[in-house]
Amino acid sequence: MANVGSQPPTQAVSKPPSGKHGNVLPLWGNEKTMNLNPMILTNVLSSPYFKVQLYELKTYHEVVDEIYFKVTHVEPWEKGSRKTAGQTGMCGGVRGVGTGGIVSTAFCLLYKLFTLKLTRKQLMGLITHTDSPYIRALGFMYIRYTQPPSDLIDWYDGFLDDEEELDVKAGGGCVMTVGEMLRSFLTKLEWFSTLFPRIPVPVQKIIDQQMKARPRKTIQKETNEEEAAFGDSGRQGDRRRSRTPKKTPSPRQTPKRSRSRSHHRERDRRGPSFDRELDRERDRQRKEREGRDRDRERERRRSRSPDRNQDRRERRRSRSGSRERRSERREKERDGGDDRSRKKDRDHHKDRGSDREKSREKKSRGESDDRRHKDDRERHKEERKTKRSSRSRSKEKRHKSGEEKTKRRDRSHSRERDRERDGERRSHKRSRSKDRSHHQRESSNDQNNKHSERKRSRSTE
Repeated sequence: MANVGSQPPTQAVSKPPSGKHGNVLPLWGNEKTMNLNPMILTNVLSSPYFKVQLYELKTYHEVVDEIYFKVTHVEPWEKGSRKTAGQTGMCGGVRGVGTGGIVSTAFCLLYKLFTLKLTRKQLMGLITHTDSPYIRALGFMYIRYTQPPSDLIDWYDGFLDDEEELDVKAGGGCVMTVGEMLRSFLTKLEWFSTLFPRIPVPVQKIIDQQMKARPRKTIQKETNEEEAAFGDSGRQGDRRRSRTPKKTPSPRQTPKRSRSRSHHRERDRRGPSFDRELDRERDRQRKEREGRDRDRERERRRSRSPDRNQDRRERRRSRSGSRERRSERREKERDGGDDRSRKKDRDHHKDRGSDREKSREKKSRGESDDRRHKDDRERHKEERKTKRSSRSRSKEKRHKSGEEKTKRRDRSHSRERDRERDGERRSHKRSRSKDRSHHQRESSNDQNNKHSERKRSRSTE
């Protein structure tokens, strides 16, 4: 097992990621799916490798050892398990919607790391691991999927010029450095047949500006003496080699692969000879690509040349046929010139007769049109008269109806006034009767009072 805590890191991060404190890492996006493609996530959860073998791994170190022994590429699908030929649009290869396949061990282990809820120390141990570049690649991919976009440049800042190489494609054939992989993580959404989480536009602009301000570091060229010493032998070897690019040895193909740290330290302490070999290998691959392009262009030219010859022959045949047809037409015109003149005269006479008939027809049509116009005008006049008469009648009816309404209103008002007068008379009579009764009562009361006073006076006397 690889003890990460005591390993000396190959590269140190210049500054800690901003916005994060302590050993706990924040999770950005969906906390259940790790922002993975739904097709990839369903295949990971349903794969027997994830459900059976990875279920038994409970610790971080066990998962790191499993990555070391099992991961040979960083593509989401195994080679040849997913067919996307002939698919376009949303069902194409990039979107990952159309068809599934056998999900790779790399993505199964990546989701297993997500289930462990890594800490900052564990994640730093992944990206600074010295045993395998694939352990580091999965650590960087974990950062790309789970960390906030504004913190990505801080995480990747110390590794953008890392020259450690790895083959990221299933089956081999796509060798790149760790720095190139991280630059593609920051500037591109596509990663083989899946998509990374989208980065907001303002953050993406900042990342692009920093990438432009920080160009890639080129490897120092060899001296003239070293080129003279190794150039001839390298060229002869390149000519004898096949045109297929070299594949990096995978962990499965190297059973004698040791896990000793001293071996990896020696590998990291590469001298100038290793850089020379890398330069030669890259030059060789570039020359092979140029040779392939030249061969393809030659084949295209050869395939085009017979087609061009056939086109030329067909054009010549068509030209000769057109010339013969023209000569025949001229001869026929010479022979039939008199017949044509006669026919022209006949046609001219016929045209005159037809013109006369046409003029007569036009005159008759014009007379009939004039008659129709006159009839239409008379009809319109009659319709206007009828409309005017109908309008006058309607106005008279409205006037009569208005007079009748006014008369009715006057009658109703007169009746109401009569009723009011009757009511006033009745009320006046009632008030008079009340006054009379009141006076009678008062007079009776006065008489009674006078009588009582007389009695009192008599009694007192």
